[in-house]
Amino acid sequence: MDVLTLLLIAVLCTSAGAIGALMGIGGGLIIIPLLTLGFGITMQEAIGASLVGVIATSTGAATKYVKQGLTNIRLALFLEMSTTAGSIAGALVAVYTNQVVLLLLFSLLMVYAGYSMLRRTELLFTPEDMAAEAQIVDLSCRYVDPRSSCEIDYGVGGLRKGLAYSSVAGMLSGLLGVGGGLVKVPVMNVCMCVPLKAAMATSNFMIGVTALTGAIIFYGHGFLNAYLCAAVALGVFAGAYIGTLLMAKYSSEQIRTAFALLLFVVALSMVIKAFGLWGGA
Repeated sequence: MDVLTLLLIAVLCTSAGAIGALMGIGGGLIIIPLLTLGFGITMQEAIGASLVGVIATSTGAATKYVKQGLTNIRLALFLEMSTTAGSIAGALVAVYTNQVVLLLLFSLLMVYAGYSMLRRTELLFTPEDMAAEAQIVDLSCRYVDPRSSCEIDYGVGGLRKGLAYSSVAGMLSGLLGVGGGLVKVPVMNVCMCVPLKAAMATSNFMIGVTALTGAIIFYGHGFLNAYLCAAVALGVFAGAYIGTLLMAKYSSEQIRTAFALLLFVVALSMVIKAFGLWGGA
């Protein structure tokens, strides 16, 4: 792969970093179709590079979100226990799985996540509501919305369900190279009643650790191309900073709609790729 191609990949991955940091999905949603459809890179190598890119996105965005108070650190650490275990299992499966299967699974995941986000309206519970539910642990939190400057005080419910789905998110992260944010954000928002912006910021905090476990597996099987990974990481790291700035400019509903529509578009492109209608699978 020549230098100009790597530079082009880095520039294009800037948008992946911005979208990943804004929506808490790590950028794999953009990176994988970009590399497989645009540059003809194999699915396994694209997933490996995407996992490295997810780590870069998390590094670039998490610090700012933590400083802003958007990240629920206790919730992130609580869910990461099951997510990391799932990531290892998913990465081991991915290195032996047919590319067509991966492409179709990736598409189904995005359609499901998009549908869940579109049909969901913001439903918040106060910490007092959650205390009445006798949760395993109190993970309530508060933050100041960077757009409206209003203080949001919320409780976190559905902890058992959140743990179960987080293991699935981790598996899909290792399997598909998407950092797990595609599942984590809807799970936290829909099942655990975490405000969307807080869910996205918390997902950004988590995805780096999740992706690292998968990246180690891919490295051990020789699927990490050093030059490709470097180009992807540089692009998404720069884009991640842009994404944190965009968070303050849009409402939760605007981000939710854009997120869902993007999922549907990319899912369609991956189905086309899987059936060999665009450059073969």
